[in-house]
Formats: sequence, structure tokens, C-alpha cells
Amino acid sequence: MSNDRPGELFAGPRPIQTRGEEPALRPRLPKRAPKPEKPAKPEKPKAEKPRKAAPPRKATPKTARGGGRRTILGTLVYAGMVAGVWCGIALGAVLAWFALDLPDISKVAQFERRASVTVLAADGAEFARFGDLHGTTLGVRDLPPHLINAVLAIEDRRFYSHFGVDPIGLARALYVNWRSGRSAQGGSTITQQLAKNLFLTPEKSLKRKIQEAMLALWLEHRFTKDQILTAYLNRVYLGAGTFGVDAASRTYFGKPATQLDLRESAIIAGLLKAPSRYAPSSNPDEAAERSRVVMGAMVDAGFITAQELEAARNAPPSAKRKPGGDGRYFADWVTELVSAFVGSGHGDVVVRTTLDLKLQRAAEQRLEEILSGPGAAANARQGALVAMTTDGAVRALVGGRDYDNSEFNRATQAMRQPGSAFKPFVYLAALEAGWSPDSPVEDAPVRIGGWSPGNYDGKFRGTITMANALAHSSNTATVRIIDRIGVERVRRVAAGLGINSPLGKDLSLALGTSEVNLLELTRGYAGIANRGAPVWPYAITEIRDRDGNVLYRRQAGGSVPVVDPAHAVQLTRMMTGVIEYGTGKSAKLDRPAAAKSGTTQDYRDAWFVGFTADLVAGVWLGNDNNAEMKRVTGGSLPAKLWQGFMLDAHAGRPPRPLPGMEGAPAYVASGIAEPARASPAAAPAPARGSSGGVAGGIGSLIESLTGKGSAPQVQYDYGNPVR
Repeated sequence: MSNDRPGELFAGPRPIQTRGEEPALRPRLPKRAPKPEKPAKPEKPKAEKPRKAAPPRKATPKTARGGGRRTILGTLVYAGMVAGVWCGIALGAVLAWFALDLPDISKVAQFERRASVTVLAADGAEFARFGDLHGTTLGVRDLPPHLINAVLAIEDRRFYSHFGVDPIGLARALYVNWRSGRSAQGGSTITQQLAKNLFLTPEKSLKRKIQEAMLALWLEHRFTKDQILTAYLNRVYLGAGTFGVDAASRTYFGKPATQLDLRESAIIAGLLKAPSRYAPSSNPDEAAERSRVVMGAMVDAGFITAQELEAARNAPPSAKRKPGGDGRYFADWVTELVSAFVGSGHGDVVVRTTLDLKLQRAAEQRLEEILSGPGAAANARQGALVAMTTDGAVRALVGGRDYDNSEFNRATQAMRQPGSAFKPFVYLAALEAGWSPDSPVEDAPVRIGGWSPGNYDGKFRGTITMANALAHSSNTATVRIIDRIGVERVRRVAAGLGINSPLGKDLSLALGTSEVNLLELTRGYAGIANRGAPVWPYAITEIRDRDGNVLYRRQAGGSVPVVDPAHAVQLTRMMTGVIEYGTGKSAKLDRPAAAKSGTTQDYRDAWFVGFTADLVAGVWLGNDNNAEMKRVTGGSLPAKLWQGFMLDAHAGRPPRPLPGMEGAPAYVASGIAEPARASPAAAPAPARGSSGGVAGGIGSLIESLTGKGSAPQVQYDYGNPVR
């Protein structure tokens, strides 16, 4: 269409019109009159042809309506996809890094554990167990439904529905912990717990939790739910050295897991949270409370009804067995000896011992009575007791007042001065040298070099018999005897009867300045009771593996006397005077007995060791820090402790005469005869044994039996005379 307007005339070029401006029209006069123009024919308007509908075209970002918003959304989608790819790559890299030190899960995990040692008393009763105990492997279908449901209710209710990791349970645990402000719940599934037990350490870290989840997914992919639950129930630790529900059931209830009732099942399931805290053997009240929580969870999960819960609560409590009960010092000692008989690489073993549980309980009770009663007032805070037969079978052994507070065994490990309790070896050596019980000896002040020992009571009796000198524990008389017979003779006699500890080579040996332990000193007295034939303390009679095969069985045997049996009987008769009229009168029994008391300088140690025809027993009282007691002598509190225990031990047994004294009364001095001066003592005869002259030749085993080599040395002040 033309832009000219009708009636407008233009003589030159048309001015440029800009957008928004109207041009200024300036008409010019023509030089001549123009020819009349023909009127222009009006243009007929052209009829517009109808447009064909164009097909819709995709709008370009520049022309499409709303194109700006779609550009941002597309960019976000694209960026999200890229970020997702990179996050996936990063996650894969992180998981690969966590998987670098994962164990080889293509192989079955080998469960490393300590071999168990089950300790039986002489009558076959189990009283202690060490190491890790496993029971019979039982499948899910073998176990009572109550036990399975109790574990699922308290540990993992969605076990059969999740894929190894439970997001719902994890979210719930996080929420509960956030609300409570502490770690009140855990989000691990049973599969995760099994993965940790099989392959990982108990370390608490993010890395370990991620590895745990990865292994749980692998376990779920590789095994069925029942297989996973079976493995878990047979490997989980449940306290007291037990692994698996069957071992725990046998330990706590004395029966296999297949026989557990509802309440017992709840107790076992309750152990999963904290085995030591909820063990029914050590914390019965907390175990019962935890079992009620488990049964409440079973009601909430629909496994049992409220009526079943009430019935279980009202059921009588099951009998409980306490692992490691009486005789734990004895059990520790026995366990250390097992490898000497069957080797260090032994598997699970059952050890039958010589322990008499009745005597053991009596020993523990009597010691506690003394220490908590008169001992407390006299500053005597510790003690020990050993009792054995005359052939060396240890029937009771107490290594201290309280095993839970101190596992140090004062019967086998503590090295202390025996004081006058060592004197019987001096007098036996004198008898071997030709002296007799009636031989006279001066009980008067004596000075040898710069040493002048005195008697513990400060009294001197003048010329007395050797028997009276022993009964009244005269230090001056005993020093005169060892000076005349020679120190080496005494050392040889003591070593031959079982004193393995190093013995001094000066005259103070007569007063017990060389340290010994209670077990070896009691062993020496047993040799005297055995008519001069040394005995070897033994605690193990038989060892079997878990299948019942005999690995070791003690064979009865004897030993050759190291002194003249007649001299041993003479000494026994002299030692009866200690109880009849000497320093040990407070230990008198209702039957013949021979003994000797001992007290060291400043009342730091007090001993009483003696025997009847049936039993040899030794006791020691003192303090671990070597502190002084308040005038506690061997003839006071130790003698009373010895008497009380021996009365308990012989209850119901008829009196019997001492060995070699059938029908003979206790020794009473009949006169004084001048002994011949002994010739210089010969060196100890090597034929009587190695290692200090001990007869036999079982070497390091004897050292183990007597606790040799494991005791910390206690320092003493040798400046004061020993009483």
C-alpha cells in the first residue's frame, strides 16, 4: 500500500521521517501552472485472502512465550543431572576407599578365641571356668520360639522385612537419642551386628559403621534370614566367657538352650545389651529387671499376651550357677599349670582337681572371720591358707581376703620371711647330726660377731632340752644349735623337703630370714609328716578334652626319704609340744597334732603351720605393704585361724595318731643328755635332686607348682632380730 496521501504534491525528495515525528510540509509555488491532473481512480480495496493456519512451531528461547522461566528450569535440571552423576562417582569412590581394608568375605570367618578350661572339684562339681566357652550349634528351628521372639522383640523387630539396614529403625533411634540428649538407642540390625562380630573390630567410628552396613548388605545378599539369625545366636558374646545362647544357657541355668522357658529366654535376650551388667550370676536383680523389659517388648510386638507375661513374672526363679565361685585363687593356680601337662596349644579342656569345696569354703570363711574381727583391731588386713594331704593333694587354697579386689595369690606368689616357722628344719638337721630331743642347749643371751639375737618374749630359761627349746621357740638356743651343726646341713635338709626358694648361708637362717611362700613351707611340713619323704603339691588329677578323651591322668607314686624316717618321727613328737605346752597352745585340737608358730621382726608376718594324721595346713597373716601388725604373733591370731579351720576339716572324722606315733603320747622331756659335737657339715648331696637338692627331678614344673619365679620380691629390714 502507498504511503502518499491524495492531494499531496512533492517537487523533490521526501524528507526522512523518523519514528515518532511528523514531517513539516512547506509547499512551493510552481514556476508554471501544471497540467490539470486526471483525478486518480480510487483503488479498489483488495479482498484479503483467508490465511491458512500455519502448523505450530516450537518457539525459540528468544521468541517463545515464557521462554525465560523455561530456560532456568532446564538449566537446573541439567545441573542436577550433572551433579547426580558426580555425586554417584564420588560415592562410589568413597565406598571403594572404605572397602580397601575390608576383610576377605569370600572366605568363612575363622573365630579366634581362647581355649576354655573348666575346673572341677574332687567330687566332679564345676566351680570355675576360664577362656571362651561355646555350646552346641543350634539352628533357628531348634531353639524355643520364645527365645527367637525375645531376641527379635528387643533387638530387631523388622529383621525379616528389612534388607540388612533398617532406615525406619535408624530414624527412630536418631529421634529418640536427639530427644533424650544421649545415646539411648542403637540403630544397628541383627545383620549389622553379625557383620561386626564376624569381620570387624568393636571400634566406634563412622568408617566402621559404613563398613558394617556394606557387609550387612553382602550378608543379606549371600545368605537367608534364618542362616543369618542362626549365625548370630551361636556367636554372640553373652558374658562369663560364653559365646552363643547354648553356652550361656548351660552356664547360667545348667541346661541346654533347647529347654529354656519364657522368663529364661528373656534373661538371655537381655544380655545382648550389656552381658556383664545383666549377667544373672553376678547381678541377679538387674538381670530380672532387664528380663521384664524384654517381655514387655514381646507383648508390644505381639509375640506373647499380657497373661503369658504375668505368668512368667510369677514363676519361681530358676537356679543360678555362679561361674568362678569359691576357690578362685585355687582355680587361677590350676589354670596356669594345665599347659605343663598337655601343652600350650591345647583346646577346650575339663580339669578335675583335688579341691574339697567344703574345706575351701571353711577356709575362706575362717579367714574372713579373723580379718574382719580381731584382725581389724590388730592391723592384720591380709592372709592366706593352704591345706593338703600328707601325699601333697591340695584340698584348700586361699590366696587372699578378697579375690575381686586383688587377684594376687599370697599362698603361691608372696615371698615372706617365715620367722620361727622355719625352725623345724634346724632341729631336724640337728637330729640328723646326732642330737636327740633330750639334748641340752643353753637358752641364754648369745653374741656371735656383732649379732646378738634375743627371744621374742624377752625371757631366758637357762639350760633346757632341745625339745623344750623348739616348743618355746627359743631364738638363742636355736642359733647355738645351727652354729654347732653348720648352716649347710640345715640348707640341705630344708631343700630336700621342698623349700625351693634361695636360702641364706649365715646363722640368721635359723630364725627364718630367708623368704619363702606359704605353699612351699606347708609342703616342707608335709614332708616331715610323711616321715621324711618329700611330697610334691599337686592339684590336678585328670585332664580331658571336650569330647571326654583323657589327655592326662595322675599316676600315684612315692618318693625316697631325704632324712632318716626315725628322725622325722622324733621331730614330729617334739612339735606336738608346741601345741601341748608351747607357743601354740591356742591351736589345740581334739586329736593329736604337731605344729610350729612363726613371727618376724616388728610383727610384720605371723605364721602357723602344722598337721594331723589326715591334713597338713599352713596360715599366714600380714599386710601387703609390709606394715607392722599390733603384736600379732604366730601363736595368737594365726593359731586361732588354724585351729578353727582344722576343726571344720576334721568334723565327723575319728581321731588318729600322728604318723609313726601310734599309741605314743606327746613328747615330754625326760632328762638332759650332753650331745656329741657334730662334725663339720658336708656339702649337699647332688644325688638328692637338682635345683636346691629337691628329690625327684621334675624341674620347672615344681617351680610352677610352688609359684616360683612369679612373685614380686618384698623388701625387709634385716636390722632387727627375728623373733
